[in-house]
Amino acid sequence: MKVAAVRKFSTIVLLLAFLMVLPAARADEANQATRVTFNQPVQIPGRVLAAGTYWFVLPDNATDNYQVRIYNADRTVFYGTVLTINAQRQQVTDKSAFTFATHDSAQPKALVTWFYPGEAIGHEFLYSKQVSKELAKAKQVTVVAGD
Repeated sequence: MKVAAVRKFSTIVLLLAFLMVLPAARADEANQATRVTFNQPVQIPGRVLAAGTYWFVLPDNATDNYQVRIYNADRTVFYGTVLTINAQRQQVTDKSAFTFATHDSAQPKALVTWFYPGEAIGHEFLYSKQVSKELAKAKQVTVVAGD
């Protein structure tokens, strides 16, 4: 009987250990942390990001998923929080997808949407009314990121 009790106890301990590790393994999925490199400047609401590598991250609080926080390549510089609304796509991909709009040849391409891999619901960046109207008329191109 003691052997059975020890096995049962061992199984419970392993199960509890797995449950404690599981949230950490899913942390990047929950905050949709995505590393992206732009080879030219990109407009986001309120500013232009220079060519370079950035992290797009959702806040830890699930109720704030209408916000995207942007950091530099090593996450030591915070560039700001951008407000978004839900966007939906028909074709789900296994890589991040970004939609850009060219609204004026003198300005950088504007980032319109971002979709995390495997998700049909993504993030549409909220611009001012005037810029939104320009972007709606502009040519839009979706790029599926390669790793």
